[in-house]
Amino acid sequence: MSNDAVSISLFAHRLSALCEEMGAVLKRSAISPNIRDREDFSCALFDRSGQLIAQAAHIPVHLGSMAFAMADVVGAFDWQPGDVVVFNDPALGGTHLPDITVVSPVFLDTVVGTELFAFSATRAHHADIGGKSPGSMGVETSLEDEGLIISPCYWFEAGHEQAALAVRFRERVRAPEERLGDLSAQKAACMVGARRLAELPVAGLDEKITALMAVSEAYGRNAIDAIPDGRFTFEDALEDDGCGSGPLPIRVEITIAGDTATVDFSGSAAVTPGPVNCPMAVTAASVLYVFRCLMPAHTPQTSAVFHPINIVVPEGCLLHATDGAAVAAGNVETSQRIVDVVLGALAQAIPERIPAAAQGTMNNVIFGGDRSGSDQSGDDQHDGEPWLYYETLAGGMGAHAGGNGLSAVQCHMTNTKNSSIEVLEMHYPLQIREYAVRSGSGGDGLFVGGDGMVREWVVSADCSVSLLTERRTSMPYGLQGGDAGASGRNCLCREGVWQELAAKGSWQLQAGDVIRIETPGGGGFGIAEEK
Repeated sequence: MSNDAVSISLFAHRLSALCEEMGAVLKRSAISPNIRDREDFSCALFDRSGQLIAQAAHIPVHLGSMAFAMADVVGAFDWQPGDVVVFNDPALGGTHLPDITVVSPVFLDTVVGTELFAFSATRAHHADIGGKSPGSMGVETSLEDEGLIISPCYWFEAGHEQAALAVRFRERVRAPEERLGDLSAQKAACMVGARRLAELPVAGLDEKITALMAVSEAYGRNAIDAIPDGRFTFEDALEDDGCGSGPLPIRVEITIAGDTATVDFSGSAAVTPGPVNCPMAVTAASVLYVFRCLMPAHTPQTSAVFHPINIVVPEGCLLHATDGAAVAAGNVETSQRIVDVVLGALAQAIPERIPAAAQGTMNNVIFGGDRSGSDQSGDDQHDGEPWLYYETLAGGMGAHAGGNGLSAVQCHMTNTKNSSIEVLEMHYPLQIREYAVRSGSGGDGLFVGGDGMVREWVVSADCSVSLLTERRTSMPYGLQGGDAGASGRNCLCREGVWQELAAKGSWQLQAGDVIRIETPGGGGFGIAEEK
């Protein structure tokens, strides 16, 4: 097997295509709209030591978090063919509880026998994992209250299903059969990854992976080396934790020295009662995402890309949550603010390459209730069963030195599709009354920030809604004299009377209520020319 530049490139693309195929299998096998339609999942391959060797471009927050912690997970088991391991524990490689990871080993037949060679893995956001709030994304104050915690455990051992996992789902999780169906889809995707990897020629495969990792690291070092040496600082804040604490500052100091970078978050807020605390894996993913954006698109996606980056986060900090801290919003909201501060610091070093702030939130919306004869979803055969619907909403991207920001797109740490109105209205007691671009919400400047969007749901049955949002009082910053983007708004209309809702919280809804979300716009770039 040759290790020249062309063969390494072909090898990298083959592994990436394999991960994309895993994603296609997961999408087409899943049951819930969140995985099947919104594609809230990621697929990856790891070598036998747990080092990332390939990952499809699915969800950025999964990008570094899977690479960050997999080595510890795979080292905890004596792997056999037919094993399948499942986990979601944020302290042991997870992000937040709804993100469940499924891992399968890949064994190859060699001249010395059958040997463990690699792992295939999928991570997907499940619409519920138990806990106090439907959708497991409420404003809780402990990890235990957020849902079922799964430390790495066997689902299948040597091909034999371990019944304990399914029992725990049926005891603790809403709509458990849907959850187990989605989990089975993840397993199927892992099996495809393992089978395709096993089809590669064995001879020279280890050497090819070693060469691939070396090429990846070189890309990472070159990207950092192109940044001027120096120390660059920036500070922004989360508005609140949903439990009365805030604003919560996030401070960063980035030190560039040749082809290495140190990203230090000392001085940021401490762990807080609400669910905005961030596991270290999510903090790492947010930092690695920013630096990955500075690299060429064809850079092989391996863990070696990030070897030149040192991340410093004091334990007990908001960005290095202690065991037991609530973290549901850390993965979806705090990660976005980490990106904002890292980009803000790098804008001082390479202003021509860094955009103004994007919307800075995923705008998490979770509806939940029980199906009854009074709802209008048309699904009478499932009367009394719980239903759950989760989505994140697009917003404005920041403008940059090359042009305006994009409008109504998913930003930075998320990359999901929008929810299909037809699917939503077919399966849930919800109707979409308005879905539009929020014109004029992008910040002004030489180049204008992208606009946010507006989405309105009418509920046709009593249910609950939970919101985890940010940038409702603060605004996405502009750069180089550009104006900030507009803040977002959350509103409820009951019997014709509108009221504004908090950025984070849960509310009981009545049939006929309307929820309206206006998402933030992106910041502008440069000083607007006089007209």
